[in-house]
Amino acid sequence: MANTRQQIIEELQNLLSQDVTEIKEQVDQLKNRFYKEAEEVEEEAKEAQAALEQQFKELLTEYKTRKAEITAKATQELQANLERKNAILEQMKAIVESGESGLENGEWKAATERMKALQAEWKAIGAVPATEAQNIRKAYQRCQEQFYDLVKINIELRDLDFKKNLELKTKLCEAAEKLQDNGNIVEASRALQQLHDEWAEIGPVARELREEIWNRFKTASSVINKKHQAYFDTIHAKEKENLEHKQALVEQLTELLANATEQAKQEGAKVWEEATKQVQEIQAEWRKIGFAPKKFNQSIYDQYRALCDQFFQTKNAFFKTRREEWKARAEQRKIREEQRKAREEKRAEQRVAKTEDQLLRIRERLRQEIKVAENNILFFTAKSKTANKLVDGLQSKINDLKKQLDDINKRLEEE
Repeated sequence: MANTRQQIIEELQNLLSQDVTEIKEQVDQLKNRFYKEAEEVEEEAKEAQAALEQQFKELLTEYKTRKAEITAKATQELQANLERKNAILEQMKAIVESGESGLENGEWKAATERMKALQAEWKAIGAVPATEAQNIRKAYQRCQEQFYDLVKINIELRDLDFKKNLELKTKLCEAAEKLQDNGNIVEASRALQQLHDEWAEIGPVARELREEIWNRFKTASSVINKKHQAYFDTIHAKEKENLEHKQALVEQLTELLANATEQAKQEGAKVWEEATKQVQEIQAEWRKIGFAPKKFNQSIYDQYRALCDQFFQTKNAFFKTRREEWKARAEQRKIREEQRKAREEKRAEQRVAKTEDQLLRIRERLRQEIKVAENNILFFTAKSKTANKLVDGLQSKINDLKKQLDDINKRLEEE
């Protein structure tokens, strides 16, 4: 998981080396992928992912900052270009107005040169705000056409201008026709727009050729535009198919969660083990599916994510309850075992006490017997010196009794 998020960060870093105004779609895709991976991180791994997320956020901030700076600068440049072009238009209108008022031949030549200089200056200026582009372009074309319609100079000079413009527009037609072979329709469409911008900057051609050259350029443009529309139609169809696929997976998750919850009550943990494998398979399949239509993409993902979360929360709750039950049963077994041991110890103590009592009585009896035997041996010794056999017997008995007494004492000490 960490490797996957690191790869996304590296991809974003590589993108930031490009023109940030051209990478919005790729950045959005990486952002969705990054946080989709984040939501699947295990609880114990989230802390380890914090650094990656911080790094990713910093890159996004850098992207947004750079894009905002470029956009702001571009906006200023567009506005400045608009002001410059408006100033040129005012000069061109003044030339047209002077032509309408009437000029001498020499004045027409100077006016033509001045108009060409303004045209060159106009072409050197970049784009203007999109909201103003069409209007100012039409105003520029109108000034040019009005001027050339008014010019009363050498017809050859005018024809030369028309010829040059025709050559330029013919090259644009050829370039537009060549774009039909470009396999990247998005790139081709962007290039076509540039050709249209260049077309608008070129002056008119001979009146009898205007419609023909324009129709050629328009036909070539129409082919690209149709391919561009078909391309996005295909994308939209695929997105619709992706949405249906994702909706089917959401339905599977809904049914799987309901069945697992009910079956686990009867069959236990093995139901969750099998259900988890199925959920993981659904998640793997989901990751292979592309985007759904923008209108539904986030909502279907939210449904999917909520069901996945609910499944694992329900599963965790089941095993938590089971662990608590196991713990309670273990506590009961422990209590019963402790009670059993207590009873055993009590019985053992009772047996020890009983044995000790018996040994004490035996010891006392042995002492009495020894005492009697010692008294008897004194009696026989005092009464008759010839009673050796009786004395020996008594002495042997005394010895034996003492030995038994020693054994009893040892046992009592051990007890």
